[in-house]
Formats: sequence, structure tokens, C-alpha cells
Amino acid sequence: QVQLVESGGGLVQAGGSLRLSCAASGHTFSGYMMGWFRQAPGKEREFVAAIHWNTYYADSVKGRFTISGDDAKNTVYLQMNSLKPEDTAFYYCAADPPPFGSPILAAQYGYWGQGTQVTVSS
Repeated sequence: QVQLVESGGGLVQAGGSLRLSCAASGHTFSGYMMGWFRQAPGKEREFVAAIHWNTYYADSVKGRFTISGDDAKNTVYLQMNSLKPEDTAFYYCAADPPPFGSPILAAQYGYWGQGTQVTVSS
């Protein structure tokens, strides 16, 4: 049973930083495509970043967010810098087992965490 648990969300001022963590159990995350998505109130869930050997980023976060993984801890991170109010959303971690589909499509991911709230004040 694959389980994903996110942590690290919170309230931060614009320009600040947060680091989200996604602890995986039930599988070795390095064999999966791991992704971060976010959903703001009234909006659809959108791709943020993904990692499996290569990294992938949404244009809106490129240069500000960094996705990385720690094999020893079976954990994926999302370092978020220069945060903007428009980054406010519920952030979800997701896992896509092989064979992989497009890393930016939420429908490709079979496993999801419960999410963590990120709020950026202006």
C-alpha cells in the first residue's frame, strides 16, 4: 500500500520561503515519478513540479521552486522561494508508478497524499 504524507505548509509573507516534504511508504520513491500539484479555491488542480531522474516545472514556478529527493529518507521535497500570493493553494504530493505517462498530467498519478495548505500573504 503506497502512502504519501505531506508536511511543511503554513503561512508566509510574500517573498518568503517554505519547504514542503512528502514522506513515502510502501514503495521506493526513486522508482516512481513523483510530482507536486496544487489547487486553489475555485480552480482546477494544476501541475507544479515532478522528478524522476529529470525534473519538470510549471512555467509559473520555474526559477523559484526546486524539487528534490532523498533516497535514504524516501522523501521528496519542494523548496519554494520568492513566494507570491498567487502561490496560495493546497499542495499535494503524488506518485506515478512505471510505465510513466506525462509528468504534468494529474490523471497519470495513481497515488496522492492528503495535501498541505500554503498561504502567502501580500
